[in-house]
Amino acid sequence: MEEPGNEQSYFLPRHSGKMAVCLLGAYALAAGVTQSLPSVTTAIAAILSVILFACGSLFARAERTADTSGWLRLLMVLIAIVVPMACAGYAMAHWVSEGLPWQWAIATLVCFNAAAAALFEVRIISLFCAKIASWGGFALLMPSTLTVAALSGAAITLALIARLEWRAAERRRFAREARERVAARAEDILRSFEETGQGWFWETDRRGLITYISPKAALALGKTIEDVCGNPLSGIVDPNAESAEAERTLAFHHSARSAFHDVEVLAATEGDERWWALTGRPVYDGFKNFCGFRGHGIDLTEKRRSEQQVSRLAHYDSLTGLANRVQMGQALEQILAAPSGRERACAVLMLDLDRFKNVNDTLGHPAGDALLKQVAQRLERAIDGAGRCGRLGGDEFQVLVPGHQDRAALGHLAREIIVSLSQPYSIEGQSVIIGASVGIALAPEHGSTSDELIRNVDLALYAAKDAGRGVFRFYAEDLHAAAEERAELEQDLREAIAKGELQLYYQPVVFAATEKIVGFEALMRWEHPKRGWLSPAKFVPIAEDAGLIDRMGQWALRTACADLATWPASIRCAVNVSALQFANPELPNIVANALVHSGVAPSRLELEITESVFLNDNAGTDAMFKALKRVGVRLALDDFGTGYSSLGYLKKAPFDKIKIDRSFVQGATETGSRNGAIIASITSLAEALHMDTTAEGVETLDELELVRLLGCSHVQGHVYFKPMSAADATTLVAGNLVAQADGPQSARAPRQNLLRRVMVVHNGDRINATLRNISESGAMIEGLWNMPPGSPVRIEFDADRSVTAQVRWSRENRVGLEFYAPLKRRADGAYGVLKGDFLPGSVWQGW
Repeated sequence: MEEPGNEQSYFLPRHSGKMAVCLLGAYALAAGVTQSLPSVTTAIAAILSVILFACGSLFARAERTADTSGWLRLLMVLIAIVVPMACAGYAMAHWVSEGLPWQWAIATLVCFNAAAAALFEVRIISLFCAKIASWGGFALLMPSTLTVAALSGAAITLALIARLEWRAAERRRFAREARERVAARAEDILRSFEETGQGWFWETDRRGLITYISPKAALALGKTIEDVCGNPLSGIVDPNAESAEAERTLAFHHSARSAFHDVEVLAATEGDERWWALTGRPVYDGFKNFCGFRGHGIDLTEKRRSEQQVSRLAHYDSLTGLANRVQMGQALEQILAAPSGRERACAVLMLDLDRFKNVNDTLGHPAGDALLKQVAQRLERAIDGAGRCGRLGGDEFQVLVPGHQDRAALGHLAREIIVSLSQPYSIEGQSVIIGASVGIALAPEHGSTSDELIRNVDLALYAAKDAGRGVFRFYAEDLHAAAEERAELEQDLREAIAKGELQLYYQPVVFAATEKIVGFEALMRWEHPKRGWLSPAKFVPIAEDAGLIDRMGQWALRTACADLATWPASIRCAVNVSALQFANPELPNIVANALVHSGVAPSRLELEITESVFLNDNAGTDAMFKALKRVGVRLALDDFGTGYSSLGYLKKAPFDKIKIDRSFVQGATETGSRNGAIIASITSLAEALHMDTTAEGVETLDELELVRLLGCSHVQGHVYFKPMSAADATTLVAGNLVAQADGPQSARAPRQNLLRRVMVVHNGDRINATLRNISESGAMIEGLWNMPPGSPVRIEFDADRSVTAQVRWSRENRVGLEFYAPLKRRADGAYGVLKGDFLPGSVWQGW
């Protein structure tokens, strides 16, 4: 096997057979000159030289094996070079004695040495041995002192020359190897530069035609190297408007013969868009003649994509693909900076998702991200090109509708958004239901700058949340006061919790069959130092938004258990648990600790849970129910039928009681009401599932009679007791526990049913609605969506007649109104409206 290395390091050339051909030719010419054949001795010497040179390739192959020693290599030199050259010299010298002219012999021998010099190249040792051996043949025929001296002198001279030549050859070899290393390194670097995709090379002639281009560049163009070569350099540039300037730049540099650097061009590719940066310099020959350009190209495609991605991230939300806060702000600024007032008009809708935090807490942030993506898609469909929608961050979205907008149209759009976003979502195979609240502000009516508009639309959004969520609200001037009041209440609530100013009141629960008190429901109360007693409906939502509800819930549990420990063992106590508390994995431990510290049996504590905990029904919900049942407490389903969930959860949720919401009890005794049928269905369902039922909010004797007839096992309401303090509850249970119903016979005065169009004015908005029924104290109106209870409104029957009222309840598009002053009835029993006709203005006095 050949030893790797420099070929010049071996003594023997690979193709010494060429020397044998040369010798044969020389011998043939010598025979022609003498016109006779040489003697046997001369012929043997000549034939031996030819044979040995003919076998030289075998010796060369043997020398290149890995196990060839130095002495063996010298022996091969002796056999393959010295002996054949000596035989050739001897043959020519002996042939001279046989009649060959000595001039011819000398000339032939010189030719032998010249051929050997060409064959042996720079193998100095081999060449030296060949020359001495060739002339040594003459010395064998005339072995005189002069001959030996001449041969020795020649040998010394050749040795000196050989040494000088050897050194020169070594220097040349070292220089050549250095150049080869540099060239190889440069070639490796350039090849690596191309193979890693960092760049490629090109070259043109003096006419600007491509003479070379890297294969990768040609492949990117969808062509071969042969297809590209011969075309102008501008041929690799896409001839569109964006690259026209780059093409002119290349043409200028070629005509000026000046170097250029990083000229960005769009490549003339057939597939994906690809950008290159070209760098080139002019090339001149040794006579300073211009030969063309040579340079390289760098692929900028990924850089451009990264820049586009950075730009997109700067203006678009990376999760949903909607415009982000920056772009939405810029769009609003552009509208408000328009030259004409008409062009500066727009509407801003701010959206906040209701119960989104529950999804993150129960299903995790990946599920929350998936939900936000679906919300963005639904929002874009609901907008349907009417405006631009964006995500501001978290679960906040914004919609910008340019141009002057009618309030009714904006209200319709807001309702469409709320309805669309409130439909069930499928997240990781689970059904999830959330809601949305919307605030609306108009420009320039509600602000002429972006800061004013955003501040005011935020206030409108807070008002929508305060109204019970799932509604929309327009900005109104009084919202500033409401926002300040809310912030003040939040701070006061924090201080009240820290100072222990909250109280628990207890409303008795009566067993319907025996009218005995069997338990209480704990209700949280707060007596504000300045505002007096505040409704839980006012401060509980603030506590939920401020993250205080969990602390309040834990306090309620501990306090209720402590009070329950002082009451008879037959008395139970129900404590409300919010959805946020239910999502806390530590809730079973909190309940167990409260029971242990108070010494109350777990079966005496009842936890009231609303349907909202099932909005994100998953394994965590089932695990929480099982953990609470292991503690031993009773579970009650509160406000049944008012939530968003289906009845499917009743198959597996281990409830002990179903509480019928007061909205079904109130009005159940009215003619034509379906509430009684609903109550009957609930009691039948509870009986089949072996659950108790409690009718909440029973206030009149006819309601009490009805819920008893419909099978409710327990009753809770003002017809028996109003909520009372812990001291009063303790006094109550110290007696015989028998309750006595006491209340009005019916809930309200008779109402007159009718159908009439009216105009309702609320917060400056004029809304067309339908009056469905009316009594001396109030009315029911249809067409007002999600009006917050307590809202003041004015009802306009015509241009001259109107009445002011307050919203008492709101369900979907229906609201119940209470007049600020009772209505006077006509003699025929009507309330001023009959078949579309009004009575004279005197009848309307007192509305």
